[in-house]
Amino acid sequence: MASVRITSVSFEHHSTGLGIGHATPRISWRFASDGGLQNWSQESYEIQIVDRNNVEIKTYHLESSQSVLVPWPHQPLQSRHSVFVKVRSHGKAVDATGNATKIDSEWSSPELVEAALLDQGDWTAKLTTSTIKEDNEDGPRRPLRFRKVFPLSEQSGAISKARLYITAQGVYEAFINGQRVGTEELAPGWTSYNHRLLYSTFDVTSSLVSGQSNIFGVEVGEGWFAGRIGFGKKKRCLYGDRLAFIAQLEVVYESGDRYTLVSDNSWKSHLSATTRAENYNGEDYDTREEQDGWNSDINADEQSWTPTEELAFPSASILAAEIPPIRAMERLSPLKIFKSKSGKTLVDFGQNLVGKLEVRLPAAPTDGHQVTFKHAEVLEHDELGTRPLRGAKATDNVLLSQKQAATWSPKFTFHGFRYAQIEGWPTDDAMPSKDDLTAVALYSDMKRTGWFSCSDSLVNKLHDNVLWSMKGNFVSLPTDCPNRDERLGWTGDIQVFAPTANFLYDTKGFLKNWLEDLSAEQLNDTDNGIPPLVVPDAIGNTLGPQCAWHDVAVLTPWDMYQASGDLEFLRRQYPSMKAWVDKGIGRGPNGLWDQNIWQLSDWLDPTAPPEEPGAARTDCVLVADAYLVRVLDTIAKASQLLGESADAERYAKDALNIRKTFAQEYITPSGLLAGDTQTAYAMGICFGLFDGQNQRKKAAGRLSHLVHDAKYRIGTGFVGTPLMCHALSDTGNYQLAYKMLLEQSCPSWLYPITMGATTIWERWDSTVPDGTINPGAMTSFNHYALGSVAHWLHKDVGGLDFITPGWQSIKVRPLPGGTLTSANAEYEGPYGRIECAWKLNADDGSFSMTVVVPPNSSAEVVLPCDLKEDGEGEKSTTVGSGTHEFSCAYKPADYPPQSEYKRSMFRLPVVD
Repeated sequence: MASVRITSVSFEHHSTGLGIGHATPRISWRFASDGGLQNWSQESYEIQIVDRNNVEIKTYHLESSQSVLVPWPHQPLQSRHSVFVKVRSHGKAVDATGNATKIDSEWSSPELVEAALLDQGDWTAKLTTSTIKEDNEDGPRRPLRFRKVFPLSEQSGAISKARLYITAQGVYEAFINGQRVGTEELAPGWTSYNHRLLYSTFDVTSSLVSGQSNIFGVEVGEGWFAGRIGFGKKKRCLYGDRLAFIAQLEVVYESGDRYTLVSDNSWKSHLSATTRAENYNGEDYDTREEQDGWNSDINADEQSWTPTEELAFPSASILAAEIPPIRAMERLSPLKIFKSKSGKTLVDFGQNLVGKLEVRLPAAPTDGHQVTFKHAEVLEHDELGTRPLRGAKATDNVLLSQKQAATWSPKFTFHGFRYAQIEGWPTDDAMPSKDDLTAVALYSDMKRTGWFSCSDSLVNKLHDNVLWSMKGNFVSLPTDCPNRDERLGWTGDIQVFAPTANFLYDTKGFLKNWLEDLSAEQLNDTDNGIPPLVVPDAIGNTLGPQCAWHDVAVLTPWDMYQASGDLEFLRRQYPSMKAWVDKGIGRGPNGLWDQNIWQLSDWLDPTAPPEEPGAARTDCVLVADAYLVRVLDTIAKASQLLGESADAERYAKDALNIRKTFAQEYITPSGLLAGDTQTAYAMGICFGLFDGQNQRKKAAGRLSHLVHDAKYRIGTGFVGTPLMCHALSDTGNYQLAYKMLLEQSCPSWLYPITMGATTIWERWDSTVPDGTINPGAMTSFNHYALGSVAHWLHKDVGGLDFITPGWQSIKVRPLPGGTLTSANAEYEGPYGRIECAWKLNADDGSFSMTVVVPPNSSAEVVLPCDLKEDGEGEKSTTVGSGTHEFSCAYKPADYPPQSEYKRSMFRLPVVD
C-alpha cells in the first residue's frame, strides 16, 4: 500500500538537537515514500511536544505545505530545558486522472531538543589556567593537564541527567572517570576568538557514578589560539598566550537535587606527556613522562601537581556551537610500505588526506628511543616531497619507554599527507608492518548529501578527488590547503566553491558559523567595510579591497540561501553585505572599480609563472568590473527578498548603470570583449553582461574559438574555472564543455589524475610532466577551488538543479555528451532524496532516464531531445513526487575530434 513517512526531524541547522543555542528553534523534516506513492504533497502538519516518556504535553495543528524550517510552535525554551518533538504530515496523492487520495504519515520518532546555556549569566565556571610558567616565552606552549576529584552524593539517589558545557582557549580533550567525553577532535575548533568562542554540550550521564568520588580531567593544547598561524613575524599567540579551559558540569538527580562542578582555582594542573603540539610542525610525545591514571584514578599521587589560577572571563560571546565538530571520520590502512632509493622507510596510504597517524607502538629497545614520523602529500623522484610544506615541519616524534601505551596518535595537530616517512623504527629492517599503522582522516562531521557517477572512470576519479579535497579543507573552517604553513580560511576559494560544497554536504551549519566570523571581523575590527582576506583574520589585509575574494560577503550568503531556502542567511549577513558594497568596494569616477587597485583576480591562471601566481591573461580590472555587476545584481535581489525596498531600488539602478558602463568600456557592438580570454567570455556569459541574443551568440562563438585554439585545454584560474563549462553549455556548446572536461594534457582537469592525483591540486601543474614538483612557493596538492567544475557535473551532466531556493521545485535537465553513455546524480535535499539516472544507447539512438522526486516536491523535466540552445521555449514535463521513467530517441551532436580545428601556420602554437 502506498504510504509516506517522515525520515528525520531536525532543528535549525544543527546535526543534533542537544545543546541548541535557540529558544525557539525552527523545525524541519524529510520524507520518503513506499509502495509506489506518486504526486503526494503536504496540506497540513501536526507538531506534538512530548516528555521523555512519550507522554503528550501539547499538540499543534497547522494548515501549511511547509516542512522546512517551520516556526517553533511551543513556548520558548529556557536554558537547559528539553522536550521531545514528533511530527505528522497530512496530505494527498493525485493520480493520472486527477483523483486525489488522502494519505497521512505516521508520527515520526520523538526527537530530543534541548537548549544550551542561552544567557551569559548561566555560566558560573571560571576561565582556569595553570600556574606553571613557560620556559620559552617565544616558543610553542606545552600542553597542560587539569584534574579535579569530586563527590556525588549517595543520599540524592540515582542520577537523572548530567550535562557538561565546555570550551577552551586552545584545543582540548575531556575525560570523566577515565572515559573520553565525546568524540570531537581539536575542539572547539577555530573561530574569531576575540569575538566568538564556541562551546559544546555533552550528555555525560552514563559516565558518572553516584555515591562515590569521581574524577574529571581536561588536557589543553595551544591549537589555533596560541599556536603559530599565518604569515609574518607575529606568528604565535595571536589571541593570547595562556592555555585555559571553561567547564561546567551540571548533575540532576531523580530526587530533584542538583550538583554543579565548575572550573576554578581548586583544580590541579600538570605538564602533559605531549611535550609539543603545533599546527604546522607536529607533536612530540614522551612516554616516559606519562602519568598513569591522571584522568581516571581518584587516588593518584598529586604531589607533583601544581595549583591553578582563574583568568578574566572571555570578553568574546560564548556561543553554543552550530558547526558540526571535527571528528575522526575515516581510517585507511597502508597501501604499501617500502624503501626509497636513499633507503628511507616510506608508507603510502594511497589517498591524500587530512588527519593523523595512529601507531601501534613497538617495544622500546632502550629507554628514550625516538621514532619520527614525517608527512607529505607527494613523492618527488621517489623521495618524500617536503618542499611544498615551506616552513611547516609536519613531523611527529615519539620517545619510547618501558611504560608506554599500546597505541599512540597525536591529539592536537593534523597533517595533509598521503605519505609518511618513518625514522628510527626499532626493528632490524626499520620497517613497520601494515598492521602497525593507520591513517585517520579528520574533517568536520557534516552530513553527506550529494553523489555523482558516470560511465567514465577518469571523470568519476575527478569527482572523488573533489570530494576528498573538500573533506580535507573543511576542518572547522573552509581552508585553502591543509599541508603547508598556511591552512587559512581564504575568502576567494570558498566563494567559487560554495555551490559545489552545498551539493556534496550539508554545509549550512558549517558555513553559517564561518560567515558570522566574517561579519564580526568586518564590522567590528575595521570601519572601511572590507572583510578580511582570510577568516578568521590571521594575516591582515595589505592588498586593499579585492573582487571575488571580498565579494564572498555578498555571493556566499546568496548561495547559502539558494541551497537552503533559508532567508535568515541573508538577513543575518545583510549588514555585512551592505558594508562591503557601500563602503568597501574601491570605485573609480565612472562607478567601475578603481583601476589602480591591483587584484588577485584570475589567480593561478595556467600561464602564470611559478614565482608570480597572480600574472593572469585576463585583465584584473576587467574581472573586478564583471564581478561588480554580479554583486550589485545579487544584493539587489537579496534586498528585495528582505523587504528592503529602498535598498533594492538603489542597488538595481546601480547594477543597470554599471552594466551599461561595463559594455561601453569592454564590449564591442557585435559582442566581442576587450579581454579576449576564456575567463573574460565565461564571466560575460554567466554574469549576463551581453546585450541581447546577437551579442551573446557572438561571444559564445568567440569563446568556442578560444577553446578550440587552446586544443581544449583549460585557460582559466580561480575565477574563470567555475564558469567555463557552464558558459559553454548555456550557449549550446555542451560538446565543447565535454571536450574540455575529458582532455588529459596539461593544463586540464584530468591531467593530475593521469599523474596519480587523489585530490585537486592548487596549480594545474603542481607536478610537471617529468614528475618534478612545480617550483612555485604556492604548490599545494589539496586545494578545492579548481574542483568547482563538479557543480557542472551535478547540474548539467547529472541533470539536477533547483528552480526554487531550497529544492522544493527541481529542474531535471541532463546534457548527455562526450563519450559518456550514462550518469547518475543523487541529492539528499531539504525535502528528501532526489535522483536522476540516465543511459544512452548509441546503437539504436535511444535515451532513457529514471527520476525520483521526494514527497512534497515537484520537478520540471526536460529530455535531451527537447533541448534548446538558450533554454528558451523548451518542452518540459512537470511531475510530482515519486519515481518516473522517461525515454526518447536521441543522438547527441557529433563529439568534436581534436583534429577538426586546424591551427593556421601563421599563428603562434600553444605550448604543450
